[in-house]
Amino acid sequence: MSAGPFPEARTGVQGCGGWVARLRQFTRKADYAQCELCGASIVADHAHLFDTTRRQLHCCCRACALLFGSQQGSRYRPVPRAGRYLDGFRMSDAQWDALAIPIDVAFFFVDSGAAHVVALYPGPAGGTRSQLGLAAWDDLVADNPDLTRMRPDVEALLVYRAQGARDYFLAPIDQCYALTGLIRARWRGLSGGKPAWEAIRGFVAALKATGRVPEGLLHA
Repeated sequence: MSAGPFPEARTGVQGCGGWVARLRQFTRKADYAQCELCGASIVADHAHLFDTTRRQLHCCCRACALLFGSQQGSRYRPVPRAGRYLDGFRMSDAQWDALAIPIDVAFFFVDSGAAHVVALYPGPAGGTRSQLGLAAWDDLVADNPDLTRMRPDVEALLVYRAQGARDYFLAPIDQCYALTGLIRARWRGLSGGKPAWEAIRGFVAALKATGRVPEGLLHA
């Protein structure tokens, strides 16, 4: 539906501004060695909590993930540790076009702060965020009841339709941001280049096989 993998955004789709800066900060945390809540040392493949007040992800140790993520009414929501490939997911080309996403890689999540579903699609300059039309999303949910169980803020529908693929995942939000960071770091020129596409395909394959992309693959 588009002239290239990452063309200019359509009218009405706005860039992220400060949100992009927060995404870049998140993607730089591969070497972060301390829990952002208690200061304890953490491993590379650590847990994340989503702060619903500040609207940001925190790297955290296992103890803080269990403590703050399990409290009733807590401002922190635990990010799932693994995603799930949605075998049999139904999305026609017409339904995809109705979502008005100008590229073939995107993820969709419920923003509890704004009380609506938003889309975020990656590109060479970072991520672009777009609010979805309710009718188009409701039509997709009607065909795929699994989407009603998508956890706000921390889980997303990840769609990969590039180069003829039709892959769909219920993915942890940190994995979606990681893919956005990977594309931004690897993309070269207009087409991206062979290394970028190899990295993207490797990411999708790992997510499909195990539900989570190893840290070593993200930063190789």
